[in-house]
Amino acid sequence: MAKKHVIYKEDNWNMITAEIEGVRITVREISTEWGEDTYVLNGRHELTDWAEKHFTADKYENAAEILEKFRQL
Repeated sequence: MAKKHVIYKEDNWNMITAEIEGVRITVREISTEWGEDTYVLNGRHELTDWAEKHFTADKYENAAEILEKFRQL
């Protein structure tokens, strides 16, 4: 049974969610601008490395908040 976490939610069409099932973490990034992207990561260490590279301050205005929520998983 996967446990779903909402990392960021602006409205019903702009959000980031993470589903944890064992060591496998599936991150879905849904946006009205780009559509839906899905990333499957193996473990929290890989998740943290990916999130720090993907959610940079120049791309996302609330990158620090998003990274903190990923670290809390």
